Amino acid sequence: MSSLSPKPAPTPSPAGMSGPGGDAGDAPPRFPVFIAVVVAIAFLMEQLDSTIVTTALPDMAHALHTSAVDMNLAVSAYVLTLAVFIPLSGWFADRFGARRIFMSALALFTLGSVLCGAAQDFSMLVATRVLQGLGGAMMTPVGRLILLRSFPRRQLVRAMTYTTLPAIVGPVLGPLVGGYLTTYLSWRWIFYVNVPFGLLGMLLAWYLVDPRPAEPDSRFDLGGFVLFGTGVALLQLLMEGFGLLRPLLLAASAAGAVLLLLAFARRNRDRARPAVDLSLLRERAFGLATLAGGLCRVAMNAPVYLLPVMLQVGLGMSAVESGSLTFLSAAGAPVVRLVIGPALRRWGFRRLLMGSALACAAVLSSFVGIGTLTPHWLIAVAIVAYGAVRSTQFMSSNTLAYADVAAERLSRATSLGGLLQQLTVSFGVALGAAALRVLSHGAAPRLAQFHAAFLVLALLPLLAIPAFARLRLQDGAQVSGHRPRPRP
Repeated sequence: MSSLSPKPAPTPSPAGMSGPGGDAGDAPPRFPVFIAVVVAIAFLMEQLDSTIVTTALPDMAHALHTSAVDMNLAVSAYVLTLAVFIPLSGWFADRFGARRIFMSALALFTLGSVLCGAAQDFSMLVATRVLQGLGGAMMTPVGRLILLRSFPRRQLVRAMTYTTLPAIVGPVLGPLVGGYLTTYLSWRWIFYVNVPFGLLGMLLAWYLVDPRPAEPDSRFDLGGFVLFGTGVALLQLLMEGFGLLRPLLLAASAAGAVLLLLAFARRNRDRARPAVDLSLLRERAFGLATLAGGLCRVAMNAPVYLLPVMLQVGLGMSAVESGSLTFLSAAGAPVVRLVIGPALRRWGFRRLLMGSALACAAVLSSFVGIGTLTPHWLIAVAIVAYGAVRSTQFMSSNTLAYADVAAERLSRATSLGGLLQQLTVSFGVALGAAALRVLSHGAAPRLAQFHAAFLVLALLPLLAIPAFARLRLQDGAQVSGHRPRPRP
């Protein structure tokens, strides 16, 4: 047990020197891989809980004496809380220390899980899902910050795969795990299953993560947070309610979101430490990776919703058949994790991102070939290919986003990056549903209309290619290890 004893605070290094992740004054942690595993478990818990309740909604509605339609609020309350409170995470990590906030977030998420499982009525469930979302909003970006500070820049590719894999696997695994637990145990276990992982994560974080000095003079931009958080909440409401809310309410949400975000951007100009540092988007690597990468992310997140619906409604498969096939999209992620480092060293971020964006468009278009006579093994091949390409794009853009960010801005970068990634999940699902709804004119969609929706989605990655072409060879080079071959 001596190897797991708490470590003393790091001794500041001389001015101008950098430790792991480029942070001045950091001492190399003794167990960076274990830290990565702890953070990855926290990420998987947060990602699982965004989708794990979907298959349990009918059972939950019956137990809580409400309708399955109204139960959608239990999903939306969690996602909305994540989107609104992620901007708080960076300031909290700087002000109180990343280890303390990460452990507090795990505790809050675990407590919320226990209370969700013990919910006796619908109102209690929604309130405790908000509590869960608050813990998740702090847990994900602060965990990523700890990971970035625990690995040297040259090992950032390795570190980021630990954060990206849960984001890829979690939304796909959630419905499968939720269905199994609900069928063989109880819907309450989809929440209770988080408890041992949360307790273990807190214990290991206490022993493995170095405490860092807080910044007691750091002031929080409360007014900016209110503007930005309310604007994002309205934007999230717009995405979640598209096709469900009345057009007047949707228009009011859109107008309110735009006005609030414009007011925030104007306020942001003269703030040294804004609630959300939008100036990070002017940094070429971070801006292109999050915005152009966001286009690919929106397109590649949409099939998480659209594909199982097509298999069931368009092809008449059962929920079990559909779930067994769509789960295969996670199969390629571990393989991609092994090859992403060598691929970046050989081709660099610019070529790999451009190539993977083109591949995103190709695999989305390949779903057009799926018909009633297509054998299941061929559908499985297409889904595995989709998962592998999705993993490649997500891992490479995630790594580039933080490759060149200065150490003192990492906490703000992880907050903004986490928020934008969270929004691309909602935007992807909303866009897929909206495209299908428009193409089918509100009627039951036919297979040809699913095909058309996938073609619409395939256009988005193509729009990202010119943006990725603006990357320079030196962008992220210290992370990728790519060295251009001299021309003869």
